[in-house]
Amino acid sequence: MAYLDFAPAAGGALLLDRPVAAPRSFTKPADLTPLEWQVVEIAQGDKLSSIRPTGRFVRALRWMFGGRVATALSDGRLEALRRMAVLSWYRGYAVAPAEVRLFLAAGFTPDHYDLLLARINAVRAALPRRFRK
Repeated sequence: MAYLDFAPAAGGALLLDRPVAAPRSFTKPADLTPLEWQVVEIAQGDKLSSIRPTGRFVRALRWMFGGRVATALSDGRLEALRRMAVLSWYRGYAVAPAEVRLFLAAGFTPDHYDLLLARINAVRAALPRRFRK
């Protein structure tokens, strides 16, 4: 029977030039409230144009000839969630980094962003192809 010595020749640790990572603290995983999930579901029906600010001319035309006037949500955090949800329904993971930064600046975490995209992609995959955006 042969003996293999896997210890380094200097007698130190195997990973001398790499720092040892501290263990992650066990925190509660990110989750959205039922109200926030409702905003995500409502955003599924919104058009991509609903996240762009409307000018005075467009608002005047909508007022004269009718039409749906998209209004922003009164809560800034929920509006940031709605914007990210609308973009994610249409573009999936191909959202502009500036929009992701606005989403994170509203108080959400990267874990919230991953959770949101995982749920949206799961729903999109379950839909028939003709109903996908």
